[in-house]
Amino acid sequence: MAEILITIPEGLSERLDKALALCAPEQAVLSRSRLARLIAEGAVTGPSGSVTDGKARAESGDYFVEIGEPEPLDALPEAIPLNIAYEDEDLIVVDKPAGMVVHPAPGSPSGTLVNALLAHCADSLSGIGGAARPGIVHRIDKETSGLLVVAKSDRAHQGLARQFADHSAQRRYLAIAHGMIDPADARLRGLPGLAFEPGGVLRITTLLGRHPGDRQRQAVSFHNGRHAVTRARVVETFGTPPAAMLVECRLETGRTHQIRVHMAHAGLGLVGDPVYGGNRRASARALGAEAASAVAAFPRQALHAAELGFEHPVSGQTLTFASPLPPDMAGLLAKLRGAPG
Repeated sequence: MAEILITIPEGLSERLDKALALCAPEQAVLSRSRLARLIAEGAVTGPSGSVTDGKARAESGDYFVEIGEPEPLDALPEAIPLNIAYEDEDLIVVDKPAGMVVHPAPGSPSGTLVNALLAHCADSLSGIGGAARPGIVHRIDKETSGLLVVAKSDRAHQGLARQFADHSAQRRYLAIAHGMIDPADARLRGLPGLAFEPGGVLRITTLLGRHPGDRQRQAVSFHNGRHAVTRARVVETFGTPPAAMLVECRLETGRTHQIRVHMAHAGLGLVGDPVYGGNRRASARALGAEAASAVAAFPRQALHAAELGFEHPVSGQTLTFASPLPPDMAGLLAKLRGAPG
């Protein structure tokens, strides 16, 4: 039995099941429907004691949710090669290739990272995260490449989950995006949720929630959703005038599709992003025909989890891992560097 703490802030006027779902740490894997069932079963205790009515208005304060033992995993071990950056008895850091789904889901029941880990780690994976995602404390999208850490023991899972919940884990991404971050750009300065920090860093602060017309997408909001902060900095620009850039993104929070949605909100959608990129065409005049063609043909969102740092949840040692750009993104950069400049 595990207990999860969810804190509902002052001023959040929602029914209880919805409020808990909005405020639950992402790694807890608690959907609104699951929370409604847990409330009805008497597994939730709030500031005023046990609660059983998910439709009641939520109070502000701390809620404790009791989660039962994980059910047997309905996924099979598969001998899929893994690029392992680090492993010990408590955790494993994997450099995931683009195209690999992290956990089984409808449409992707096999070939996932979880299937590979079940084969690699046998019975040593933690199950606190629930049957569908043993030991998974954070995720990266299927078509995003790069580093993620997976717990192999319950003690590691709890410690890592705390770090991702309080945002003390360090995550640095590299992306290739359309446009340019320019502190002098009046359009950027006029957009809600955007502010410039010293050094030309663009800080994007919004709420993120499900898109009202498409539940598979996320959307920026300033009224409902989860607090999300991304800090983006230009590393290199391409074209005359600059029409594309290599950008470094650092996450202060870790919401679903956060970088992709935030960059799109700023009008700087990621190259190759089929959902949030807005079908933006690269400028052949600015980049040259060859580079513009390479941008247009890039088959996935150009996003890579390049650095991951955290405190080992058992030993207390500070661990930092770096992953070089995968060949497809490195090849695209080579084409962009040949653009007129």
